[in-house]
Amino acid sequence: MEPMINHLWPRVFQRLHRTSLLLKRTHSGCAAEHATTPAPSSSRHTRKPTLLVSRLYQPANLRDSDTRLQGEMTCKSQRLMQQAGLIHPSNPGCYYYLPATVRSMEKLVRIIDQEMQAIGGQKLDMPSLCSADLWKNSDRWDLMGKELLCLKDRHGADYCLAPTHEEAVTTLVAHQKTLSYKQLPLLLYQMTRKFRDEPKPKYGLLRGREFYMKDMYSFDVSEEAAYETYESVCQAYNRLFARLGLQCVQVQADTGNIGGTLSHEFQLPADIGEDKLLICGSCSFSANVETLSSDRTRCPQCKTGTLEESKGIEVGHTFYLGKKYSHIFNATFSNAQNKLSVTEMGCYGLGVTRILAAAIEVMSTDDEIRWPGLIAPYQVCVLPPKKGSKVDGASVLAEELVHTLGETLPRLRGEVVLDDRTQMTIGKRLKDASRLGYPYVVIVGQGALEETPRYEVICQQMGETMLLSKDGLLDLMGQVETV
Repeated sequence: MEPMINHLWPRVFQRLHRTSLLLKRTHSGCAAEHATTPAPSSSRHTRKPTLLVSRLYQPANLRDSDTRLQGEMTCKSQRLMQQAGLIHPSNPGCYYYLPATVRSMEKLVRIIDQEMQAIGGQKLDMPSLCSADLWKNSDRWDLMGKELLCLKDRHGADYCLAPTHEEAVTTLVAHQKTLSYKQLPLLLYQMTRKFRDEPKPKYGLLRGREFYMKDMYSFDVSEEAAYETYESVCQAYNRLFARLGLQCVQVQADTGNIGGTLSHEFQLPADIGEDKLLICGSCSFSANVETLSSDRTRCPQCKTGTLEESKGIEVGHTFYLGKKYSHIFNATFSNAQNKLSVTEMGCYGLGVTRILAAAIEVMSTDDEIRWPGLIAPYQVCVLPPKKGSKVDGASVLAEELVHTLGETLPRLRGEVVLDDRTQMTIGKRLKDASRLGYPYVVIVGQGALEETPRYEVICQQMGETMLLSKDGLLDLMGQVETV
C-alpha cells in the first residue's frame, strides 16, 4: 500500500507557496512568512537541557543481538522496529518497548482519550488478575480454552490474566445498587496490558501474547439507546483513524466468544493482514469473510455490486452485547418508573500497540519508518555538521536552533532532538534519521553561516527537501500538530 499522507501536509505547503521566504528550492516546497512571538520571560531565563541523540536509549547493539530470541522477522513492521531499536524481544510474543516507542504510544493514548471522553467515556483501571468464578459464571472459563492464561494463588484459588473485562466491569456496575436511568448511558474504559496465550505469536506487535489495549464498556437504558451509543463509538473510531491519516475500513464481523448480536471490525487493508475481507465496489458494504459464504460474489446490500476480496489488519472491534452479561451479573438501574431494569451493554476494543505496528506496516517504505505525524516519537531532528569540517562553526548555531524552536513554539518543547554524534558524517546521521522516521530533519551547514542564514529541511513523509530562512523554518514548524 502507498504511504498515507497526514492531512497536515496540503495545508502546510499551500501556505508556504504564498510567501517569499524560500531562498532556494532543491526538490519542491516553499516557506511562509513568519511573525515570531517572544517567548515568556521565564522561558528565556530557564533553558531546558537539549535532547541529544547520543543520550537516547535506543541502543544499536540491541538491533542485531540474540538472533535466537528474534526468530524469523515475518513482516515489515517487526523488522523495521527491531532494526531501529524500537522494540526488543524478551519471550515469544512479548517485547520490551523502548523509550521512543513508549513516547509514540503515550501520544496515541492521549488521542484515544480525547476521542473517548468526547463521547462521554470515563477512564478507570481494572485488575489484570480476575477470579475464575466470574468467568465460570459467564461460561467463558472453558470456552476461551488455552488462550486464557490461568494460574493459582498460594491458597489454591483459580485466576486468569484477563484478556478482556466484560465480567469484571459488569460486576463492578452491579455493585452500585443506586444506579439511576439519569446516569445512563455509562461508558467506562481503560487502557492496560492484556494477556492472551497465542499458540503461535507472530508479526511482532501485530500478534503477540502481551499487548496494550483500550477496552470500553457501555451501559444503556434500552436497546434503542444502546444502538445510539454503539454508533457514537464507531464514529469516534473513524475520527481517530482519520486523525492518524490511516484509511481504516469498518466491516461487519462475527461476534465470536465475546457474544452479542452485532459486531464490526476496523481493518487497515494490508497484504500481511490475517483477516480476509469482502468489499463492494458499488456501495459502502464491507464484511469479514467469516460472516458470509466464502464463494459469495454479489453484494447483499445493493444487490448489484461485486464483492472483491482483500486482506486487513484488525485494529479495532465493537460489539453490541444486549443483556448477555448484565443479566448474569444482575447489573440493574432504576428506570423512570422507579423499578429495577437490566442494562443493555456494548463493548469496544482498540489495539493500542497493534495500531502502532499496523501504521508502520502500511505507511513505511522497506527501509525507512514512517509514522502518522501526530504520534511520531519526536517531530524534529537537527543535524549539525561533522566535527572538524570546514563548517564546524555551525554546530553552535544548531544547538541554538533547537532552543529557539522550543522557546518560540511551545508545542515543540520536548519534540526536537539534536543529533550530536558529530564524529559521524551528515550522510550517516541522515540515513539514521530517515530510518527512524522523524517527520522533519533540519541540516545546519554552510547556509547557516551566511549573512542571511539558510537551513536545509527534509520533510520525510512527503519526500520534500527545501532551503528555508530562519523565519521560513519557524513558520513551517509552527504548522506542526502535536498532542
